[in-house]
Amino acid sequence: MSEYVPVAIIGAGPAGLTLSHLLHQHGVESVVFESRSREDVETTVRAGILEQGTLDLMRRTGVGERMEREADIDEGIEISVQGERTRIDLTGLTGHTVAVYPQHEYLIDLVARRLADGGTVLFDTTVDAVSGTGGADVTDTDVTGSGPAVVDYTDAAGRPGRVRADFVVAADGSRSPYRGLVAGAGTDGAGADGAGRHRHEYPYAWFGVLVNAPKTQKELIYATHPEGFALISTRSDTVQRYYLQCDPSDTVEDWSDDRIWEALHTRADSPDLRIAEGEIFDKAVLRFRSAVTEPMQRGRLFLAGDAAHTVPPTGAKGMNLAIADVAVLAPALVRALRGRPGLLADYSSIVLPRIWRAQHFSWWMSSMLHQAPEATTFESRRRLAELSSVLSSEAGRRYLAEQYVGRDLPEFEV
Repeated sequence: MSEYVPVAIIGAGPAGLTLSHLLHQHGVESVVFESRSREDVETTVRAGILEQGTLDLMRRTGVGERMEREADIDEGIEISVQGERTRIDLTGLTGHTVAVYPQHEYLIDLVARRLADGGTVLFDTTVDAVSGTGGADVTDTDVTGSGPAVVDYTDAAGRPGRVRADFVVAADGSRSPYRGLVAGAGTDGAGADGAGRHRHEYPYAWFGVLVNAPKTQKELIYATHPEGFALISTRSDTVQRYYLQCDPSDTVEDWSDDRIWEALHTRADSPDLRIAEGEIFDKAVLRFRSAVTEPMQRGRLFLAGDAAHTVPPTGAKGMNLAIADVAVLAPALVRALRGRPGLLADYSSIVLPRIWRAQHFSWWMSSMLHQAPEATTFESRRRLAELSSVLSSEAGRRYLAEQYVGRDLPEFEV
């Protein structure tokens, strides 16, 4: 591998691989460092609801062929309140659709495309240090001045290596060790200027299971019940993904198969629908948190995806936000490498409003659909009244639909 590359990307998740793909389409090469194996990246099953903007980007940039064949394109979702279901007509209310296409399938497509295009994706490779990123805002001097950043790494064979890059992008997930170089090491809250790491913890989690079973129905069901929330999702014609609200301290051992099925039927069955059962072959607890780092850049170092922000999964925003980040960052990096750094300097201010809107929607959906532990009678009935107001009003259903399908991704000339 060359000792110099214009852009070094840490993390082969949706943000990192999409960024590498978009840069390549504009003639800018990159290297992607990934600590996991290719097999781990391509087989770790995670949820994936793709917004219209993400679908359009895949089609426009040549990675949507398999998605078009295999994804479930959904025109609506259902909200169930104690067994009474209301359909939210996403397409009728917004003109847009969403697709059920798990994250690992998206990554399979992006890995294959990057390798077919001659891209460099280094699996089983640990980044040991990042230096020389600088601490100033991006200016003409930063782009052309004192020299590139340095990334030290250890490859799959245990050999040390070093690469110099004009820019480094940390897209290595919510536990990124490089976030501290932007937000300040150990920063848990906002400074006087609002900069730093902003967090919110939720009093509930999801217990997720994968099941060998036929589809209960094509479209997703978000169910709320006095005993808690449930989500009935699909992965394929024969594999389904179900979630149950649980306590954040719960473990896999706390939930027997019998307990899972009893809870699912109680929370999500309705008079004309019964949740499809089958062999449960995977169980996991997903804890809820919201976090935003702002700004998302410092000198030559930029954050993207979960390294910068996380959302609870209720609003289906996490993967789409990661892709929205790099839809801005890719043309900004291309422009900067060609001597026009203005867009790159504005990266944080462009993407953060979208991130905060998604944080609000994810919080709002979670708050309406989950029965908070130890909620008073007033709080429970107020929550259900809010949900009823949304579902019984076309304006309310339209607002929910517009937020769910997401906004179009920004496009910038390079």
